[in-house]
Amino acid sequence: MRIYTKTGDGGETSLYGGQRVKKSDTRLEAYGTVDELNAALGLVLAQPDAAVYRGSLKEIQADLFILGTELAAASGEAVNGLKLLTEARVNELEQEMDKLAQELPELTHFVFPGGNLVASYLHQARTICRRAERATVKLSEIEKIRPVAVQYLNRLADYLFMLARHANAKLPGGKEELWLGREQ
Repeated sequence: MRIYTKTGDGGETSLYGGQRVKKSDTRLEAYGTVDELNAALGLVLAQPDAAVYRGSLKEIQADLFILGTELAAASGEAVNGLKLLTEARVNELEQEMDKLAQELPELTHFVFPGGNLVASYLHQARTICRRAERATVKLSEIEKIRPVAVQYLNRLADYLFMLARHANAKLPGGKEELWLGREQ
């Protein structure tokens, strides 16, 4: 089976359901950024020290496939057979963050993104997640998008931040560096 179809050579692509749109379409920006986030999580998972987070991150990657499919569907297009994300899944991320917070010192300052490789890649994924969230909000201003899509991305970015903090606290080579302002 060939991977190339040549149908996008003119700057258009098909949404879920077959509708053709320009590749500059706001919907493509949203689900394309979700796809980029999924790839960034793959980079995290490629790090040997990230094995401890494998179950959680693989579940998030599956969530992102679901979210990407939902965002790729034209407004009102049914996504047949796909179990969509719910507020219960958002609540699960909140519960996981609460558990992580119990293992970490209280946050009193901004932290520099970085530390060990796992934490650094998690911080990068967090920033991509924020961009996906902004793109989804922008899409929601012109198309009907379920509010849980934005809620999930918002909470996921927070979760990735907490996971990066955890990786710096618990994995080899990790060190959380606080930003103390210009006078530091």
